[in-house]
Amino acid sequence: MTGTGAARVRHARPADLPYVAELAAEHAAYEKALPPPADLPQRLEKLLFGGATPPRLSVFVAELDDGPLIGYASCAPEVSTWDGSEYLHMDCLFLRDGHRGLGVGPLLMDAVVGDARARGLDQVQWQTPPWNTDAIRFYDRLGARAKEKRRYSLPVDADADAD
Repeated sequence: MTGTGAARVRHARPADLPYVAELAAEHAAYEKALPPPADLPQRLEKLLFGGATPPRLSVFVAELDDGPLIGYASCAPEVSTWDGSEYLHMDCLFLRDGHRGLGVGPLLMDAVVGDARARGLDQVQWQTPPWNTDAIRFYDRLGARAKEKRRYSLPVDADADAD
């Protein structure tokens, strides 16, 4: 681990957003995905601090007492038609190299679970790539249960005519 301070988790602040964007870019590279858009800090600011109470999106950051942000988790409420209920969808959980396996991941998960509890939701759901065996072991140790699905994304052309 770089730095010597203890890790702690807190809600992201506006000044954190450029660093959260850096972490998101590292996360995307780790998962061999396209990088986030250049204006990600501005997009996150709108979602987190744009006036909705509570904001739809929650972002938690992990930091060292004596250093930079070392990870983040993000989550937002979603709806399950099959269950007829809402749940909290954890979109991202990422720790920088050198900070995994040191007890910071459970701190981020505790923050996400706390957010679900505060919103009155009784379940958290998320996805991880099937090749990410370290993450799968981590989630299994937490007592999470996996469901096999493949995630798709379909871009929507906002300028297309709606015949």
